Amino acid sequence: MTKLSMTINGKAVSGSAEGNTLLSTFLREDLHLTGTHIGCDTSQCGACVVHVNGKAVKSCTMFAVEVDGADVATIEGQANADGSLNVIQQAFQDHHGLQCGFCTPGMVMSAAALLKDNPKPSEADVREYLEGNICRCTGYHNIVKAIMAASGQDVSAIAAE
Repeated sequence: MTKLSMTINGKAVSGSAEGNTLLSTFLREDLHLTGTHIGCDTSQCGACVVHVNGKAVKSCTMFAVEVDGADVATIEGQANADGSLNVIQQAFQDHHGLQCGFCTPGMVMSAAALLKDNPKPSEADVREYLEGNICRCTGYHNIVKAIMAASGQDVSAIAAE
């Protein structure tokens, strides 16, 4: 077991993990942060996206020991300080960008990374950025609308697929 220390959602945490423990497993099983979903174990679906040192990563592709000393953000840390939904989460709700909700944490975390790097993405930019995330329910149309709305853009012109 390797001792680990990191900052998760602004709070210092520590724990220990075997060298082959995936970050997704460490977050869910050791730290009880179950918002990070495991959907495929093959880096295909994006349900496990978190931010490590400000960069969106699929947590099933990293070992927990790789984030020793890092700053990690999960879906649990995305709400506003008062507990209300942040602008991205609210846009997902307002524009029906979720259905079953399984992919939603990864989609929200990916959207946050996109909007940090590109505050006013085009519809094509959003669709391209989400290529690593799979949703089996919504068909992506409302997810794209939600992300565009979260960026402050008019979504009325976005055509249905």
